[in-house]
Amino acid sequence: MKRVEKQTGGEKLVGRALRLVDLIDYQEGAVVSRTIVDRKTGTVTLFAFDEGQGLSEHTAPFDALVQILDGEAEIVISGKSLRVKEGEMVIMPANQPHALKAVKKFKMILIMIRS
Repeated sequence: MKRVEKQTGGEKLVGRALRLVDLIDYQEGAVVSRTIVDRKTGTVTLFAFDEGQGLSEHTAPFDALVQILDGEAEIVISGKSLRVKEGEMVIMPANQPHALKAVKKFKMILIMIRS
């Protein structure tokens, strides 16, 4: 798996009406991420996963909300598998192991509040 991180200034996005799904592009054989808000209090990050790509099991110290913007993902939380499609969201609880995999290529927004 190739991981590509795009750090682009969220300040360029402020005060504009934009479609989240259009702010990140798929890349063949890769997971692409773009941080659009990065503060002490939390982050908002867009991801684009090519089909078959994923993030291996890990934990985070804070709850994380994921909304699927396009496509379909398998999200496993503490061993429980969920199929999540465009327009659906999941809250991944703090300190619980979770993993993501692209059933079909998909885009998502990850919102993590650190408090």
